[in-house]
Amino acid sequence: MSYEPVADNELAAVVTYLEMREKPALEIPTSTLQLRRLGDPTPDQYRALFRKVGAPWLWFSRLVMDDEKLSAIIHDPNVELFEVAAVEAVVGMLELDFREPGQCELAFIGLMPGLAGQGHGKWLLAEAVRRGWRDGVTRVHVHTCSLDHPAALSAYRRAGFTPCNRAVERFPDPRLRGILPMDCAPQIPLLGTLA
Repeated sequence: MSYEPVADNELAAVVTYLEMREKPALEIPTSTLQLRRLGDPTPDQYRALFRKVGAPWLWFSRLVMDDEKLSAIIHDPNVELFEVAAVEAVVGMLELDFREPGQCELAFIGLMPGLAGQGHGKWLLAEAVRRGWRDGVTRVHVHTCSLDHPAALSAYRRAGFTPCNRAVERFPDPRLRGILPMDCAPQIPLLGTLA
């Protein structure tokens, strides 16, 4: 076994890729939450939702995209965006990407951490899988990493996804680059100083 040092201003995560090749028998649990389709958000509106849901897990990839590149994704007719709502409060998001023919990627799926352990995640994942499997789709896939919620990988496996690949991702800590607040994701130690 060998260890490779990671610089103080960097993070490393193990990424696990998972897939489904057949539509599972689905039972959609009930939830008091609801999915609302986002029609045509501006890049800044999308980034606000992405930051709200993803900051606790250090999601930053869409925050550093320029408006043109981000708009090309979120306004593509083969990308479906949803906000997860509890009455009027937005508490999560779902992004389904059908741009690859015959495939659906659960590009982003998440709830605010305060909703953990209440069954809402199971509901959201079942809804995502149900919406992902449609005519012509032969593969639904997702990836998660060791910085995501600790229950994410097991939740995907319970939903019927099978691990199919793994990688290590290294990147500058987005908190130290000023992309995300220094106090987000306290479960991930912050080393180094603001760049």
